[in-house]
Amino acid sequence: IKSFSVYIVVTLTAAVCCVPVPEVTVKDEGFAKSYLKKFFNLTEESGPGARRGISPVTKKLSEMQRFYGLQITGTLDADTLAMMKKPRCGVPDGKIARFSTFGGNLKWEKNSLTYRIVNYTPDMSAAEVDDSMEKALQVWAKVTPLRFTRIYSGTADIMISFGRRDHGDYYPFDGPGNTLAHAFAPSSGIGGDAHFDDDEPFTFRSNSGYVLFMVAAHEFGHSLGLNPETFVLPRDDVNGIQSLYGPNPDINPREPKPTAPTTPDACDSTMVLDAVTTLRGEMIFFKDSFLWRSYPQSNTPQQTLINNFWPSAPVNIDAAYESRQSDKIFLFKGRKVWAFTGYRAVPGYPKKLNAFGLPRDVTKVDAALYDVESRKTLFFVGDNYYSYDEARRTMDRGFPKRVDETFSGLTSKVTAAFQYRGFTYIYSGPYMFEYNLRTRRLFRVLRNSYYLRCTNF
Repeated sequence: IKSFSVYIVVTLTAAVCCVPVPEVTVKDEGFAKSYLKKFFNLTEESGPGARRGISPVTKKLSEMQRFYGLQITGTLDADTLAMMKKPRCGVPDGKIARFSTFGGNLKWEKNSLTYRIVNYTPDMSAAEVDDSMEKALQVWAKVTPLRFTRIYSGTADIMISFGRRDHGDYYPFDGPGNTLAHAFAPSSGIGGDAHFDDDEPFTFRSNSGYVLFMVAAHEFGHSLGLNPETFVLPRDDVNGIQSLYGPNPDINPREPKPTAPTTPDACDSTMVLDAVTTLRGEMIFFKDSFLWRSYPQSNTPQQTLINNFWPSAPVNIDAAYESRQSDKIFLFKGRKVWAFTGYRAVPGYPKKLNAFGLPRDVTKVDAALYDVESRKTLFFVGDNYYSYDEARRTMDRGFPKRVDETFSGLTSKVTAAFQYRGFTYIYSGPYMFEYNLRTRRLFRVLRNSYYLRCTNF
């Protein structure tokens, strides 16, 4: 059986904190087999003709552990099971370089490729789907010698289709939420094909669902042999795709080369983050139009566009926090606040800042921090901060207070804040201050790249 590499785009709906389980149950073993069949092409041999030696399950467990940088045991240990239960999002292999290709540098051996749209989603008009797919392919054509021609019958190199649940490729979709689409690396047969989950709400431009162009451009990167993290082509992805196919020969070398969108660098020691928050066990760092997701199982945080996860969210935000009380994440920009549960926008938002009881003369929030123990949220505004009672949904009396009354050592404006593993982290410019909020003790002053796991530090 030919093995294909399939990569999945996943939303934040079911993000969970991975806690090692003390014991592997029979139910866990069944779950693990299903996972390996779905994502690592496990095929179990049985009957009198089965080979002796290493079992297929052991082999696939070792393959998965190697891929994720886990200890290679070939057994279903607690760390491996925890990784399996974590939602798949993009390409979470922290061992891969800033750009990466499939193993063996899988690529098309020709530059003229065909594509065919087999069917359509009822969410959009046929013209909107056609336009979205064409523009998504042109994202890659602009920086390579690849040229794409649409055909309307027969078998194309890239067959594009919409389907639900079990749609004929042994990688069934999972209903609304989680998996949006998947695509196969360059090869004959199903190789290069891109499938989209028709249980998801796809849109052309609106904020009420997933913008099809954005999802498709990401998937076509996989169809061409690249593991892109986002549909935008920063210099790393340009280098990656050009390592397979070379540059676009139609661009005059004497003319100024088109500049790739500037993406923030986690290793920039002078970078000032827009906001930092947790989200169901992960850490989320915001800068400009991008965010990084950081979690223990990945050696490096995964960068993507904010609008890839929250199409209706603002960019260049001022503050963010996760309310454990309501299981919502709030994003602040100017006088407005947006709310999301997982990846879904909460009806009735955006709202004005005074919905939290902030004074009407507050024009923006510099940072926000949810305190797990007291269930209060602190809003930092200039030199002061306010305390909001999440349970009562009212501001506490006696506020605002000066920031330096509680947080010693802070001499400039708070730019971001969050809480992690019992410690409170207050960002001020390129520095991060580590506090115990109960004792008001300052422990360390760190660079803001500390939790971004920058390899240059």
